[in-house]
Amino acid sequence: MAAKKQDAGNTKKRKRLDTKTQESPSHSKTSNLAASKKHKPHSVAKDKKEQKPTLTGRERRLHAKELADARKKKRKRHYTLEQELARLWEKMRCREIAKEDRAKLVTEAVQKMKGKIPEIAGSHISSRVLQTCVKHCSQSERDAVFEELSPHFLNLAYNAYAVHLVKKMLDNASKKQLAGFISTLHGHVAPLLRHMVGSVVVEHAYELANAAQKQELLLELYSTELQLFKDLVSLKESRLLDVMSKLKLQKGSVLRHMTSVIQPILEKGIVDHSILHRVLLEYFSIADKSSVTDIIQQLSSPLIVRMIGTRDGAKIGTLCVKYGNAKERKKIIKGLKGHVDKTAYHQYGCMVLVCILSVVDDTKLITKVIIRELQSVLKALVLDKNGRRPLLQLLHPNSSRYFSPDDLATLSLSIPSLSLKDQSESGSLTETTNVSLGDNESEEDMAVDEVNKDKISVDDSDLAESGKKNPLVRRQELLIKSGLADSLLDVCIESVGELLRSNFGKEILYEVATGGSDGIMRPTLDDKINSLHNAVASLAAMPKPADSQEEHVLENFHSSRTIRKLILESPNFASTLWEKAFKGKSELWAHGHSCKIVSAFLESPDTKVQKLVEKELQPLIDRGILKNPKLKEQANQ
Repeated sequence: MAAKKQDAGNTKKRKRLDTKTQESPSHSKTSNLAASKKHKPHSVAKDKKEQKPTLTGRERRLHAKELADARKKKRKRHYTLEQELARLWEKMRCREIAKEDRAKLVTEAVQKMKGKIPEIAGSHISSRVLQTCVKHCSQSERDAVFEELSPHFLNLAYNAYAVHLVKKMLDNASKKQLAGFISTLHGHVAPLLRHMVGSVVVEHAYELANAAQKQELLLELYSTELQLFKDLVSLKESRLLDVMSKLKLQKGSVLRHMTSVIQPILEKGIVDHSILHRVLLEYFSIADKSSVTDIIQQLSSPLIVRMIGTRDGAKIGTLCVKYGNAKERKKIIKGLKGHVDKTAYHQYGCMVLVCILSVVDDTKLITKVIIRELQSVLKALVLDKNGRRPLLQLLHPNSSRYFSPDDLATLSLSIPSLSLKDQSESGSLTETTNVSLGDNESEEDMAVDEVNKDKISVDDSDLAESGKKNPLVRRQELLIKSGLADSLLDVCIESVGELLRSNFGKEILYEVATGGSDGIMRPTLDDKINSLHNAVASLAAMPKPADSQEEHVLENFHSSRTIRKLILESPNFASTLWEKAFKGKSELWAHGHSCKIVSAFLESPDTKVQKLVEKELQPLIDRGILKNPKLKEQANQ
């Protein structure tokens, strides 16, 4: 029975196998056709591979070993050369080494590097050796290095280690070599400026270039057409507007090209370079309102701190403050936090602080961020040429006595597309005019005492060139309510002698002692101002020193002129000084620099002062020791 069941099971399995074998031929044919269609490209590729000579496993291993040995020998040779150069470098960079010995070592190192200089320049180890050689080698050796590097300058400009060598080569390059290098940058200026390392090379070349070479670098950033027609533009057309009018370029195409150049640079935060600042100023001169506001919005951040270190960068910072809205101005001020003292000492950066103090209405924020930092270094600022300017702007705004014509022109800069509406609406409210970016900024007639005073746009307050707050109220809040004036008086009283004898400190002392422009410090601080008058008078009342090394305050060049101005300006000070220092001693001081101080009492516009001194000084006039001021006036007439 079991055998029968097993035979029956086997027959069933055979039947199943037979049915499968009957169905399989048709199915296999269709599947083979599909597979052949589907994998046809692979089969072609396989055929192509089969055409190449096949290597056995042993041959492949031998070939790989040969390549590895070649790489190993190359690394060994390079490592050996680096070791030799490092040994020479350790000797040549010693300060105590003689010039002749150093020259021999440099020559030996240059000979070893010959033919491999481009490769060495990009190495993080041996590039330093090459830099030292370029610094100390002879001119002929330096020219040879320059010649070997010249075909590779563009590639080296992108290398983080080679960039220092390229800069050193440019520093020592002749006029012909520098011109050749700048010509190699043609067509690559914009890509290099978008690169963190390459932008440093372009900026260094721009700083070393003459006016024509600078224009050559700039033209490439203005328009693609200018790359072709750069020879048609002379130095007379230094401004973009002049170039466009001469070559009849379309404003739209220039704007599109400049936007495509500027935007990637700003997005990467590469804003430190003066060539970009020049391009931005030219862009502002032709751009429409929306384009300018977009750029101002991007720059209204801590980025602005990195820009205000150049002349054009400070102008950009000033324009961002003037035309930025309240939110953007707040970002700029907060971005300056921690950098206010350094900015105040900077030749150009201090003008951005001056603009903020003149324009921004949020005096609480300015007091918190800027005034507090200024107070911490107040004495040093008073004695510094640039640091005193923000203080003088609060004491005597826009004074041509303290600000040069260029400084006043910077404060009065305007953006044409944003200021047209302001000028039409507020032109009747003020006699001052703005200096447009398209105008010549170096003329002396632009140096006016009151620049952009109460310049407010009625409808578009976000783009107003100055705040809505009354300038006098703003000054009182920043100077009096913040406590800055009180601190200034303390510094002046404590260091009265040092400030009077200082070339820059005397100006702050003079403005504080007179109470500031418009009498802003009076009557709130009258008591302290009188204390300062007494401090100056007490110093003047001291006898002449026996030691000739230190001049008396009445005989010093700076202090004598400051005291003379104070006598003419402040009758209260003149009376105090006469009573404490000159009464009964006027003949002693009627010689030298102090003679001008004694004469100032007679020239005072206050009749009370003249009557006070007339009895004692008239005999000196009669004896010819002093000149009669009335005769001077008649002679001048």
